[in-house]
Amino acid sequence: MPKLKTNRSAAKRFRFTKKGKIKKRNAGRRHILGKKTRKLKRKLRRTGYISAKDARLIRRLLPYG
Repeated sequence: MPKLKTNRSAAKRFRFTKKGKIKKRNAGRRHILGKKTRKLKRKLRRTGYISAKDARLIRRLLPYG
């Protein structure tokens, strides 16, 4: 059976934790930050986790994660 190709765009966006969860960076931190509150921008700094349903799709894109 041939090797599977990793989806490179997904590889740049997601990381696996040691327990197998998938981490993601929150959207909304690139531009138009003036109208967003300090509190919101502070919360967006933190990384988030992918839901279990979406994680199944991401795992197909990242077979060796």
